[in-house]
Parts: sequence; C-alpha cells; structure tokens
Amino acid sequence: MDNSTFETKSVITGPMHASLKHDSAHKHVTGQAEYIDDIPEPAGTLHGGLGLSDRAHAEIVSIDLDAVRAAPGVVHVLTAADIPGFNDVASTGQRDEPLLATDLVQFHGQPIFAVIAETRDQARRAARLAKIEYRDLPHWTDIDGARQNGAPLVVEPMVLTRGEPQTEIEKPPLRIQASMTIGGQEHLYLESHIAMAIPGEDDDITVWSSTQHPSEVQHMVAHVLGIANHAVTVQIRRMGGGFGGKETQGNQFAALAAVAAKKLDRAVKFRPDRDEDMAMTGKRHDFRVEYDVAFDEDGRIHALDATYAARCGFSADLSGPVTDRALFHADSSYFYPHVQVRSQPLKTHTVSNTAFRGFGGPQGMLGAERIIEEIAYALGKDPLEIRKLNFYGQPGSGRTTTPYHQEVEDNIIARVVEELEASSDYQARRQAIIDFNANSPVIRKGIALTPVKFGISFTMTAYNQAGALVHLYQDGSIHLNHGGTEMGQGLYTKVAQVVADTFQVDIDRVKITATTTGKVPNTSATAASSGTDLNGMAALDAARQLKERLVDFACRQWKVERKEVEFLPNCIRIGEDIVPFDTLVRAAYYDRVHLSAAGFYKTPDIHWDRKAGRGRPFFYYAYGAACSEVSIDTLTGEYMVDRTDILHDVGKSLNPAIDIGQIEGGFVQGMGWLTTEELWWDDKGRLRTHAPSTYKIPLASDRPKIFNVRLAEWSENPAATIGRSKAVGEPPFMLAISVLEAISMAVASVADYAVCPRLDAPATPERVLMAVERLKAM
Repeated sequence: MDNSTFETKSVITGPMHASLKHDSAHKHVTGQAEYIDDIPEPAGTLHGGLGLSDRAHAEIVSIDLDAVRAAPGVVHVLTAADIPGFNDVASTGQRDEPLLATDLVQFHGQPIFAVIAETRDQARRAARLAKIEYRDLPHWTDIDGARQNGAPLVVEPMVLTRGEPQTEIEKPPLRIQASMTIGGQEHLYLESHIAMAIPGEDDDITVWSSTQHPSEVQHMVAHVLGIANHAVTVQIRRMGGGFGGKETQGNQFAALAAVAAKKLDRAVKFRPDRDEDMAMTGKRHDFRVEYDVAFDEDGRIHALDATYAARCGFSADLSGPVTDRALFHADSSYFYPHVQVRSQPLKTHTVSNTAFRGFGGPQGMLGAERIIEEIAYALGKDPLEIRKLNFYGQPGSGRTTTPYHQEVEDNIIARVVEELEASSDYQARRQAIIDFNANSPVIRKGIALTPVKFGISFTMTAYNQAGALVHLYQDGSIHLNHGGTEMGQGLYTKVAQVVADTFQVDIDRVKITATTTGKVPNTSATAASSGTDLNGMAALDAARQLKERLVDFACRQWKVERKEVEFLPNCIRIGEDIVPFDTLVRAAYYDRVHLSAAGFYKTPDIHWDRKAGRGRPFFYYAYGAACSEVSIDTLTGEYMVDRTDILHDVGKSLNPAIDIGQIEGGFVQGMGWLTTEELWWDDKGRLRTHAPSTYKIPLASDRPKIFNVRLAEWSENPAATIGRSKAVGEPPFMLAISVLEAISMAVASVADYAVCPRLDAPATPERVLMAVERLKAM
C-alpha cells in the first residue's frame, strides 16, 4: 500500500503542515481513550430504558404501564406528561418530532415511554412489560409506496434551473430517459448514542452527550425542560464515530436523560443497545434519480431534466438541506448548458433520515455519473472520454456556471484526472482488461476512473461561523477550546497545530480540552467538512490577538520597534536578546497583560437565495479522482476490488498523515455504501437489518488489494482558508463511485459493452448476478 512517504513526530516545532500523529491515537489502540460510558458515574446514577412502538403507523388506543412500574429496580416511568417544556426535539423548529409519542406513532421503533431504573438491565427488561393497544393505520416505507399513497413532502422542494431546458432538450439528436435507485446507509459508529445528565441547583443541568452539535443539544434540552439556554451546559471530549449520525439524532437521548435527572434529582444515563440505536435513529437518505438527458454524437451533454426523490422518514429532520445539497451536486464535475433539477423529499413511515458524510452530495453526484455512463454505452465509448468532454472549463470558456449560478473559479479537475490517468496507467490497463474479458468465461474485470468536485460550506449561511477560546498560562502552557467536536477525524490535532504554529512552540505545550457550551457559545455542528476551516480560523484569530499583546509588551519592556520582535522555535528574539517563550509569558503576566482571548471567524463571500435558486453557497471546491479495478464472478455475482489509485486535493495539507487517513477511510466507507450495505424493511415496517449480524459494512479484507493514495501536493487553496488547506472529511467518500462504475463495466462485458447495465446501489452480489443474467438474456 503506497500511502506516500511521511514522518510522524510527537513533538515538532512549527507544526502546521506537518504529519503529526492524532492526539488520541495511542489512547484509541490501547483502550485509554475516555468516552462517556467510561466516565465514573456519580453516586446514585440511574439508567434509562426505552419503550418503543412495534407498529409503523398507528393510533395509540391505550397504554398500561402497571407491570413496568412494578418491575424490579424501577424508580420512575417517563411519559410525555412528565415533560415540563415542549414535547419536541425537531432540529428544524417544525415541531414534528415528539420526544415521546402520545396518541400517534409514525415508525416502528418510535419512543413512547422511558423506564428509569437502578440498572440498565432492569430498565430494559421492564420496558418490555408494557401493554399497548393500537389502531393500525396505512403505512409506507419507501419512495414507491410514498408516491402510490400520495404522501406529503416533509419540506418544501427546491428547483434549480439555468438556460432553457424545457425547449433545448428536444434539439440534440440523442436522448436517454431512465432512472436509478440509490440505497441508504447506516452510520454504524463504534460508539452508540449515549447521554448522561447531572442536575444542578435551580434550573442548572450538565449533560455529557455523544454529539456533533453541542449547541443544538443545549437548545433541545432547554426546550424540553422549559428553561433558558444558559442553564444547560453540554460537554463532549470525543465520539467513537459520528459521520453525521450524531448531528441531530443525539437530541432525544440527551433530552430524555435531562428530563429524568431534573425530575428525580439524580444523575441519569441513557445508552441504547445496537439494535435499538439502529431502529430508532436516522440513516443516509435513499434516492430515486429520474433523468432525461439530451446529448450529441460526440457525447457532449446539451440539456438535462432530473428529479431527485428521497425517502425522508416521518419528520423533516435535515431532509431539506440534504435534498438541497443533492441538487447542488447533481452536476458532479460537469457543465450542463441547459438544466433543471428538482428535489422531492417524501414522507415515509420510517425513522427520519438525517445527515451522513456528504449530506446528499454523494447521491447527487452518483446520479450524474450514471448519466455519463449511459451516454458512454450508448455511443460505444470509454466513460472517461465522455467525462473529460463534459468537464467544467476554465474562466472565460463559457463553461463555468453551475445550475445554482455559482461560477467555478478554482477548477483543477482536468489536471487531477489527467495526472491520475497517467500514474495509474489507466489506458493500458483498460485495454488489458478488455482483452482479458474476451477470453475469460467466468471471471470478468472492470475499471473506472471517476472525478470528485465537492462544494465546501454549510448551505445554511448562518452556520458558517465559529468561536474559540485560548488561554496562556504563566508557565507558557496553552489552553485551547473551540466549538468543534472530535469524532476520530483529527480536528483537535489540526486546530492545536494552528495554535502551536502561531506561537512557534512545540505541540505538546497546547492542551486540547473538551468541547463545552460553557466556554464557546452558539457553535455550529461539526459537519459539512467545515470543522477545521471554521474552528482553525477562530483559534488563529484568538492566538493572533495574544501574540499581538505579547509583541506590544515586548516592545514596551525592551524599548524596541515591532520589527525587532520575532517568534522563533520556543523563544522570541527581542532586539539582541533571545527570550524563552515561557519567560516572556510570565513577564507579561506580571505586567498585567491580558493572557486570554476569544477568537471568531465567519466564512466570507457566501450567500444563498433558496427560493430563487441562485447564489454562492460554497466558499470553494475540493477535487479528487479515483481509478478502481474489480473482478466479478459471473456465476455468483461475487466480486473483489483488485486495485484503487487515488489522487486527492486537500490544498496545502495541514497534516498529511491525518488527511491520507481520512481519504482512505472515506473511500472504504463509500465503497460499503455502494456495494454491501443494504437496508431492508419488511411489510410491517420493521427494520430487519438492525445489527452487525444482518448489516454488512466493509471489513479490512474488503479493501482494495492494492491501495495507492496520493495528495495533490501542488495544490494550494486559492481561497483564504487556514494555511491554504482544503476540507477532507466528506469529499473522499465519493471517490468510491469508481468501484460501482468498475463493477458496471465488468457486468457490461457479458453483452460486449453494448448496453448500460444500470446497476442500482448497493450493487450487492445478488444485484450483480441478476444484472449479468439480464444482459446474457438480451
């Protein structure tokens, strides 16, 4: 495995852009990393168990909880009547997501009551003793069912239009109308949802929550308790994975723990088991992409009309911005002269789907790549040829305007693809594969090279802000706090690098502290790949303020000009003197210099008018490309990924080691979404893939046998980001589209590449086998 060459050091001077190890890496592998369930529980801590609906859609006729209350160890049974504030934890403010159901349940697994007992086992056992009578109502769990039953939309749809697609789509000589079904995905983080609440005096309450959005948990807890935000403190040091699943879904567990803690005046912890977690928390949205594309004999797209329908679940959650972002990436890396794309966010009787790495972008981009594939097979050409023909152009080419009317000014996709095409030896390998397939009766191979262009920023403009707090102590140690959360992605390490680099001190001087709403208020979620962009700049602002104060002090004390003060490794040159960093800080303290600073940052030059479908929602784009080769067994549908080469753009990397890890992890997770991870509900609306035993994520043995990952080291973000770096959390996920496209080529070989196989995702072995048999029969 070629992961580039880099040296990892635990202590280094001037650490920005260096390959430092993740601050908790050694703790993760030794088991020393402390998660919420590892925190010593206060004396008398109680535990919660959940009473869940066993109907997909029904009226609650009666509830008998006597046996639950009488069960061993039960202290209290929470119902909606115990909620002092609002019985709602909807992240959108639409009040469509009750904390505890009252007279109506809308998905199988919806919480109706909660048992508070002396032990977790007692609470869970007691919850099963409830006697609930229902009156069943019609239910539907997928896009087809929603459409057949005239289901409402959970949010207002969005339409993006540019040019004259209605008339121009009739003009080119060639046209394809088809659809693609794209499955959802379970987050399957290693640490399930968990929350612990400890009551304080008056209205005060402290909540430890496994959340990507501490401020939202703060708001939700205050909302259900009917108290002010300032009375709620939310803390989180790290999560055992998040991937978007802990952006809104943790609200219910934190709110339940808080209500119980305040009512009983004892600490309360909620930790669902894996089956409950998977049944009652949202997933990646399923999509149906219906496209009508017109193109010429060369394969150049002239017009596109497409609908992106999504299975959203019973409430809005984040379905609005997720389906919006799908449209923002319906162009992938391609210029459409005339285009109209629309979303259709449909209500279903399933748990509400939510954020997942890429936030709708992967579904939008996958639809675009399927369109390219359709054109290539229709014309008998290499899909890469069609891709390059339709790429966005450079400024002045007339091919730079997106469907949402933002200009693509930083386009490097052609260079990235060209370099990867050469370094992966794509053309020679493709010809070798075609030759191999011609003489192989059972095993067939495929290869594909696919691009990524991903917009970076929250599409809700207000979320593009961050705060940070930096303290200098007398001994020269530095205390850092910001609003970002750590879920394994290395955010804390990167932001600490920024602060250490600003002062030119060793990284071990910087203390990384748990995220808490009591230090940095009104934080945005750690999501949209913007964690480092936002929090790194906020921390830089705070550090620069302190640096300026130290420089001012040095000038006064040493009677020198500012140009005579220079920060060097762990010391400062002041005139002719070299002063250790800690000595200067201590001297500044005795001179009553303020050694604490709050930093702030807001992303510039972005704006968005959703109703008009126009604006500049993204600060910049991240680019990448992947070339994957696969082998399939045409008798069983089984396959393996033989080799993947990746060239990815992270700008000027803040930490190449961490960035490469994110690229590898994102690719493998994306590969799972497109190949093995299949969600399935039965005819009663029950999720049957509700544990690792029935839901298959990729194993270490499933990764590409040869896995070459390189950074585009020549890239430097033209936008004024921290260190000219680029986001790396979400963009690599979509590199895995190359695997699905390669499988598609292998399948197409059984019909001499004359027909697009139209594989739906995930391309499980069963789907691959059925596609092979379908093409054989043609």
